[in-house]
Amino acid sequence: MTSLKSFSRSARSTVDANTISTSLLTVQTSGRGFVDLTAEIAKFVKDAGAREGAVTLFIRHTSASLTIQENADPSVLEDLTTALDKLAPEDAGWSHDTEGPDDMPAHVKTMLTAASLHIPVLKGELALGTWQAVYLIEHRARPHRREIVLQFIGGTG
Repeated sequence: MTSLKSFSRSARSTVDANTISTSLLTVQTSGRGFVDLTAEIAKFVKDAGAREGAVTLFIRHTSASLTIQENADPSVLEDLTTALDKLAPEDAGWSHDTEGPDDMPAHVKTMLTAASLHIPVLKGELALGTWQAVYLIEHRARPHRREIVLQFIGGTG
């Protein structure tokens, strides 16, 4: 069996990773849903003087999460919310309900998504695709104050 393969790769880039820049991003959510963080992360990268490296995001909560998803069609985010609600419904008979019926489903949704993301920085810009954005996903019904640690590691200048 033969398979036609076509690959191309840009020239390798090497930088001295001489900078670690860290900031705490605080986000007030309005309840369940997606919050676009892309512009705030891009501003952090610019303020850090980042040239080449990577930015890491880490959310300090267990009932909210991070994701990279499409930013062109809002129905994608609606459908993702529907999918997560089907995977972890409030009425599933959870044992843990101390903080309300949406608490345990929020923990499951966080486990299914991500607590951290790693995004390359190339030529001072986030290396996201054309239709990609970075989102905080609030899994709880009521508003919350969420904290996300941002950290750039790489070269500046």
